[in-house]
Amino acid sequence: MIAGGGEQLTLRAVARLADACNVGGDPETVRHKLAVLREHCDAAQRDYATIETTHNNSWLLGSDEAAVAAKRERLAERGPLRGFVGTVSKAIDLIGQYQDAGVYLLINSDYRNDIETHELFASDVIPHFA
Repeated sequence: MIAGGGEQLTLRAVARLADACNVGGDPETVRHKLAVLREHCDAAQRDYATIETTHNNSWLLGSDEAAVAAKRERLAERGPLRGFVGTVSKAIDLIGQYQDAGVYLLINSDYRNDIETHELFASDVIPHFA
């Protein structure tokens, strides 16, 4: 796996050498980076479909807006919250956007170790994409 989105060096290296790549950014940025990767694959005569496309993000979920607000308040003392912080329905929507952008595998960078987030992913989010 090669991670990064540099359009001239990194994505060209992915096209030549990698079995997987990890591209960051919002869904539109990821869509653009994967289109550039596809162009590099064409130039290298590499089948784009042989590269596993991934995206890494931190996720912190609540069942509704009140639960999200309570979680924000409780966890704020440990520092700023990065990544996605929101409801299950908004997470499903965002993950769908990443899927539409070409992401094959979503990686959860769980820096807060929030058990409820794991449970909500398992019970409410993953079934939408299984």
